[in-house]
Amino acid sequence: MSAVQERLPCAAGMRAHAAAFVARATARSRLPLDYSVPSLRVVDHLLDGLRKGGADRDRAAGALFGLGAYVGEVLVRRAGAVWVDFDVEQRAYFGQRVGVRMPDGRVWNPLGKVANRLACGGPEESLQTFYLTLHGRARRTDGC
Repeated sequence: MSAVQERLPCAAGMRAHAAAFVARATARSRLPLDYSVPSLRVVDHLLDGLRKGGADRDRAAGALFGLGAYVGEVLVRRAGAVWVDFDVEQRAYFGQRVGVRMPDGRVWNPLGKVANRLACGGPEESLQTFYLTLHGRARRTDGC
């Protein structure tokens, strides 16, 4: 884990970090970042744009963390996840300090998933598909 990652928010700060990212990202544009599942397609398109623009993981680190926080917050709001600080083994495995725990106890790494989308760019790395095929989601009974 890099020194930059060590300075990033812990689980308790991720909701605020996602909100600040959304405020910055939507200040000059009408990006529909509303924490909905369809908004994950917007994240896919943003990452595709970064990739086509030649951004690499290091140059796009701030945007990647913001987008990862946003994706994680969608999981929190829509799938019943909670932000968690990874333990030492999880940090080593995922290469991140934080992730989300699903209602069934599984942990996922939205920050790493965003970085993979930038690196690979293919439809198999889609964040919307990630959500739709995600194991451990809470079942919604309100039709949403």
